[in-house]
Amino acid sequence: MMDAFTKLPEIDAEGYLVEPQDWSEELAEEFARQEKIDLNEDHWDVIRFMRAYYEEHQVAPDARFVIKHLAGRLGADSRNKLFELFPYGYVKQSCRIAGMKRPRAWSTG
Repeated sequence: MMDAFTKLPEIDAEGYLVEPQDWSEELAEEFARQEKIDLNEDHWDVIRFMRAYYEEHQVAPDARFVIKHLAGRLGADSRNKLFELFPYGYVKQSCRIAGMKRPRAWSTG
């Protein structure tokens, strides 16, 4: 949990990072707390995949790429698992927690 003296990086009006390079695991914990999500290893697997994808492509991965990534570990349950981990939507929660800019062209699902 971030203490009162830790300055949050710049975020937009919807709570997404303005600069994804300002992200840290500590910040992910804070955003998750705000979303009332208790991060577990499956959450971190998704978040780390998203960060690696972003580093390579300079864009947040579409949910289908994350589901494909999860399928390697979870098989057919991967689609449901993503929405269990982030029940209020892939964009609203996982993109925010992983420090992505808000994807403009996507729905919030």
